[in-house]
Amino acid sequence: MFRSGIGYDAHRFKEDRKLVLGGVEIPHARGLDGHSDADVLIHAIADALLGAIGERDIGHHFPNNDETLRGISSLEILRHVGQVIVRHNCRVGNLDATLIAEAPKIGPHLEAMRERISSALGIDISRVGIKATTNEGMGAIGRGEGMAAIAVATVETES
Repeated sequence: MFRSGIGYDAHRFKEDRKLVLGGVEIPHARGLDGHSDADVLIHAIADALLGAIGERDIGHHFPNNDETLRGISSLEILRHVGQVIVRHNCRVGNLDATLIAEAPKIGPHLEAMRERISSALGIDISRVGIKATTNEGMGAIGRGEGMAAIAVATVETES
């Protein structure tokens, strides 16, 4: 049986932070604000995977009021989600995610992102799709105030 989930995340830009997307540090003037490394791409993927198995979101698993988690790598969050999926007797079938941002260009970093995500989940890189689009200058994202990501995940289960 196959199950699907959808994930969404958004973060504002913040000065003096590194920009991490898909587990890759991207050269950019600003990073994203958040309790963890604020990797919107991985957060959307993690929530999509958790939704596919009927689990609560990453905020439940990694609460932003837990100071021991401050600055945690989102790759660690994704590894944890992968373990939860296994405990549910499921396996990742496919991931498809879209980053929504005016800048920076992520094309040069796509393969590294796919590799880090697939490695964290223990799946073949061919099961990870990542795309990017702009918001055509509309709204907060279009004004360059932050970024968002949306993801769809399919998992296979025995029941």
